[in-house]
Amino acid sequence: MSRGPLSVPDGTHPYDSTYAHVADAHVADAHVADAQTLSLELLLQNLPGAAYRCRNDDQWVLEFVSAGIERLTGYPASAFMAQHGIPFADLILPEDRAGVRRRIAQALARGKSFQMTYRIRCADGSLKWVFEQGAALPQAKGRILEGFLFDYTPLHDATLLVREQASYLQQARDAIIAIEMDSRISYWNNGAERLYGWSAAEVRGKKFSDLLCGDPPAYQAAWESTLANGEWSGELSHLRRDGVCVETDTRWTLLAADRETGMPRKILVIGTDISERKHNEAKIYRLAFFDALTDLPNRASLLDHLRRALLGSARSRKCGALMFCDLDNFKYLNDSQGHAAGDMLLQAVARRLEHCVREADMVARLGGDEFVILIQPVEDTREGAAAQAETVAAKVVAAMAAPFQLAEVMYTVSVSVGVTTLCGTVDTVESTLRQADAAMYQAKACGRNTYRFHDPAVQAAWTARAELEGAMRRALRHGEFVLHYQPQLDRSSRVIGAEALLRWRLPDGRLLYPAEFIGAAEESGLIIEIGRWVLRTACAELAHWQRHPDMAGLTLSVNVSANQFTEADFVPMLQGIFEETGVQPASLKLELTESLVVSDFTQTARTMALLKQRGISFSLDDFGTGYSSLAYLRKLPLDQLKIDQSFMRDVLTDQNDASIVRSIIALGDSLGLQVIAEGVETPGQRQFLSDAGCFIYQGFLYQHALSAEHFTQYARSAH
Repeated sequence: MSRGPLSVPDGTHPYDSTYAHVADAHVADAHVADAQTLSLELLLQNLPGAAYRCRNDDQWVLEFVSAGIERLTGYPASAFMAQHGIPFADLILPEDRAGVRRRIAQALARGKSFQMTYRIRCADGSLKWVFEQGAALPQAKGRILEGFLFDYTPLHDATLLVREQASYLQQARDAIIAIEMDSRISYWNNGAERLYGWSAAEVRGKKFSDLLCGDPPAYQAAWESTLANGEWSGELSHLRRDGVCVETDTRWTLLAADRETGMPRKILVIGTDISERKHNEAKIYRLAFFDALTDLPNRASLLDHLRRALLGSARSRKCGALMFCDLDNFKYLNDSQGHAAGDMLLQAVARRLEHCVREADMVARLGGDEFVILIQPVEDTREGAAAQAETVAAKVVAAMAAPFQLAEVMYTVSVSVGVTTLCGTVDTVESTLRQADAAMYQAKACGRNTYRFHDPAVQAAWTARAELEGAMRRALRHGEFVLHYQPQLDRSSRVIGAEALLRWRLPDGRLLYPAEFIGAAEESGLIIEIGRWVLRTACAELAHWQRHPDMAGLTLSVNVSANQFTEADFVPMLQGIFEETGVQPASLKLELTESLVVSDFTQTARTMALLKQRGISFSLDDFGTGYSSLAYLRKLPLDQLKIDQSFMRDVLTDQNDASIVRSIIALGDSLGLQVIAEGVETPGQRQFLSDAGCFIYQGFLYQHALSAEHFTQYARSAH
């Protein structure tokens, strides 16, 4: 064979070398493709599922599926790829197929990929949940689908479990709330929404303490206990959305942080609405311990409180009182007007009795028309307790005197009150009740509409005090009180003024001194009216002196009760007396006690300043016997210190009294205050005072207190 021009010596075709190079290139490309194929197959084998390509028809016939299909379905990939292979649609549960077709169709219509879950029947007959994500090949115009399948069963079961558990929490009747460590709410179930009124969306992120906390100290205690002990349980009051307070039985549990899930520490709050239970408990309590008609504590409650009061009295050594109150002739009202009217009266009586006692005391109904008042043991002595009980008993008798409006009927009723004092060291519940009951019958025996004490000694003291009070009222009406005037003299034994002293001249001519009745006047409140009479009478006498030139320069000192001085109308009342009598106030000196200054310093100083502007001067009476301090002396507009006669009595024999008197004189001098000594009875006492620097005296050395007429004669003779 002839060689062509391109032939080569070895007989090969001139293009053979080129062919060889091309063949080598093809071999190399084949190796690369094989390597890529192997890599892709390895990737597909290791996927946690199966990649596929299938026809978009009713059977979803697979054109390709990776080996992972066997782990998913139990069928090898070849079972789907054979000429008469298994259509994938046959694996899908019939009840799920329509949904799968619908989702694919909807996705293709929008030109989107699709995602869905459904169930398949595996080779071994078991069911699995499958998650599928896929899309249509663009160039195949929707006829070919490609995608990925994986076993969704574990995730589905876990999600189902979570939802199931969440459903349990949501369906729980209790309020279940999770709060962060800054008190912000992160979980809120339906029970919480029903109980408190807010939805979960409304409360999430808000502070539990701000939203619900009706009792901040209780909330704080629960919070601190939970952090310290890991849990807390108890009752809390919470506020609903509508502002209503709801009582809850609550348990708080501290949840530890979880590193795996990244969940921080939280507090789980579980609350049960116990409002109805608390309401029922309160209802049962009221039925057991309160009278249904009057809403007062009943016999059981009274016995319990009385027992507690006696126990407390035994510990504190304080005394109280018990009072039996029985309506007089109550049966007549029931018989004449009917039980409805009787019930109305009992209710009205209950309300009036409640207004007669202090908040700490107790009014109870024993039954029928019998009421009991328990005065709590706060007094140091039985006498003090009796005085307090007497005040209450008088209020009760007076309160019942006003007519009661019972529907269309006005009805007047009186009450008999029996009083006994109590002290836990000697009295018992039984003895106290028995004594109060006996005293009540004494009151009825004395004509009703009154009160009596069980203790004969206390009853005698009360009777005497009541008689004294009545006599003082009579004395005011009949002009039995008189003023006497004790002269006050200077170092030259010249009269410079006087102190007005109250006396009570009885109808039989006897003269009573203040020590015998002023205490009762203070306790009864009559001191206000008596003090007003004293000031009016003293100012009238002082005005009389001022109209005579030889007596116009005298001053008049008048003692003023603490109760009177602190009265709101004291200043205008005194101004009215000035205008009525025409007295010049500059000659009037009011004597105040140390106890008044200490008890209400601010009010006392304000009143003194107002009167000082009107020219009145002030003397601090009985100085040194009370609680005086330099601070008071500096801040009050005082003019005079009065040395008490208790120091003067032994000033010559008792070194302590002598030192006190010298100190008072020196103090007065340093503060620019005049010093007067009362109770000067001997020349030696006067000389002591003169040597110490005190030059104004008052006492028996010079003169007793004199009537107005005799004082005028004495003052003129001593000039």
